[in-house]
This record gives sequence, structure tokens and C-alpha cells, in this order.
Amino acid sequence: MTTSVLVSPEQLSSMMGTEPVVIIDTRDADTYAAGHLPGAVNMREIFTFLATSTAEGLTALKSTFAEHFGMAGLSGLETAVFYEDALNSGYGQSCRGYYLLTWLGYPKVKVLNGGFSAWKALGLPVSTESVAPKATSFPSTLATADVMLTKDDMVAALGSDVALLDVRDIDEWTGESSSPYGKDFAPRKGRLPGAKWIEWYRFMKPSPQGPVFKSPLEVQAECATAGIATDDTVYLYCFKGARASNTFLALKQAGFSDVRMYFGSWNEWSRDDSLPIESDAPIMKSRPPALALAA
Repeated sequence: MTTSVLVSPEQLSSMMGTEPVVIIDTRDADTYAAGHLPGAVNMREIFTFLATSTAEGLTALKSTFAEHFGMAGLSGLETAVFYEDALNSGYGQSCRGYYLLTWLGYPKVKVLNGGFSAWKALGLPVSTESVAPKATSFPSTLATADVMLTKDDMVAALGSDVALLDVRDIDEWTGESSSPYGKDFAPRKGRLPGAKWIEWYRFMKPSPQGPVFKSPLEVQAECATAGIATDDTVYLYCFKGARASNTFLALKQAGFSDVRMYFGSWNEWSRDDSLPIESDAPIMKSRPPALALAA
């Protein structure tokens, strides 16, 4: 049975008093300063850091976050808990932290289901005090998990049985925009050839405390609409690996056995003119009319 990565506000409140926890706020510094979970450290780089999938790019990604997580106080003994404001408003930033630590092999990682909004909705304490974490050494002996895909991996998957799943917003999927940062932020618009599409919002649902993740069965049903089953090999991408991290968490919690993510995503793919894209409108073509049978 899959151990839940998701933690409710009530569960996190209890954990904070009974076990070593490092809570990481992924929002911007001003929003963090206006109010955050007691003891939370601010790490905006979780969302903003861009990486390429070259050997040099992945080495820089690993060393950068090993340093950041060590400075935040993660030694391997503590449970890391990421949160954002609400799961549908931060482009999956808290889940990007979960994905990075999963890739780095860290043993204890959680995401606050519902985010800061759910925490406040339950009347749990909020702090405006800045937090100076006790720095430590991030464990250097961890084996990275096989969840990171490179540009070459994606090229090799084109035309294969691998399910390429694009989870970007609708205007990016249709080719009207190149990114969440502006229609022309990236040099090309479109999608990877043969990719299927499920907008990342569809893996969440409303609750009295705000958006939360859907149940495993609901996630499986959403994937079934795109013809993706739990035993398929699924390669995810978005623009820079945040929204796809949200989907990565949803699918792993729903029992999908082979899910990996192209962290460089469209930000990298669109900048290499040698790589193929589909840019036509992704619509069903009309079928030719059936021939009438002679009387």
C-alpha cells in the first residue's frame, strides 16, 4: 500500500509537537513575511530555479538543492513538509519541492494538502516571525531515484508506447501561449509530438478548506479519459517542472507504478530548434461521410 505523501493541517499540527519536522514555505518572501506556519523556513528557489537536463544542468540542480536543503536543516532524520498558499494557485510549487527531494533520495517528504489556505481555514496558528533555521549537512550518500528524464529520454520516447502526458494550461496546450510567463516568453508554441493532455487542475477538487488532491480512484478515472492506465509508463512535462510535479504526486499516490518527469520541460524543449513539435490546433478531424449503399 502506498504511504501517503499528503498531510492534512490537523496531522501536521500534531507532527510539529511530536517529531522532528522541517516545514518549507515555497511562496515569495513578502507573502511569507505577512504570515506563515510557525517555524517554517522560506525557500522560494523551490519554484524559481530553472534547470536544463544536460549532465551539467542536473549536476548544478543537485548541488544547489543539496546546499539549500542542508541550510534549511534537513539531515535525513527530519521530515520535510512543503506548502504553498493553495494547491491551485502556485503552479504546483510545493509539489516541486516534493519531487526534488524524491529525486535526491530523501527518505521523509510530505506536502500539506490544501496548503496555507487550508491551515488558516481551520484556525491554526500563524506566525510573522522570521525563522533562522539550524543549518546541517544534507546527506551525501543518498542514491538518486529514477524519476528524472532528460531531453534525450524524451526524444527516445517519441512514437513509442510511453504515455507522454502534457499537463500545462489550456492556452499552452493549444499553442496560443508558450508559457505561464507570457505568450511569447519561450521561442516556440505547441507540444511534444504524440503527447496526451490532462490539465493539471483536474487532479484536484474543492473542499471546505480549499482545493485538495482527488482520491486515487478519481485520479485513475481522470487518466482513463486520456487512455492512460496505472501500469503504463508515464512521462510528464509542463513548462519548468512545477505543475508536472503536482501531477507526479497525484499519480504516485494513485498507484501509477512507472511515472517520471522531464524537469526541463517546455522551457528547454522549445529552445532547441532541432527538436520536433506539434503546433497545429489539437482538435479532432472530421470523419469523411459514410458511403451510401446502393438500393
